Amino acid sequence: MTAHAFDVDAFLRRPLTARLATNGPTVRPVWFLWEEGAFWVLTGPWAHLLGRVRADPEVALVVDECEPATGLVRLVIARGRAEVLPFDVARGRRKLVRYLGADEERWDERFVHYLHDDPARRGTVWLRMEPVSLVAHDLSYAVTP
Repeated sequence: MTAHAFDVDAFLRRPLTARLATNGPTVRPVWFLWEEGAFWVLTGPWAHLLGRVRADPEVALVVDECEPATGLVRLVIARGRAEVLPFDVARGRRKLVRYLGADEERWDERFVHYLHDDPARRGTVWLRMEPVSLVAHDLSYAVTP
């Protein structure tokens, strides 16, 4: 099977679910934002993810899609150190809009709270991972009728 080139930035701007692996190992699905050459993941004390990253910031992340009916198979694998940064509403809105749409009235209440609750009180933070390695593959294939 031959890998084909594709636009990695355009792929990572799509509202796909990534899998983030921490030491343990543990793997969890996450929504992410790809900006400024880094993956941004919203988290806080309600999730084990924050404690795991604080204990060991080395992470791996996979974003992929597989559509057997069309033969579309693409993936991005990234590795690096996650850093914990303060939450900012503007970036949070950009991330949530890509998954939930622009109309906050239609969002589940918990997502609205991420934007409007005091991040210091709630504990909302960003995990930012700028990859030290990033590998992209398009392994798509032709589907015969």
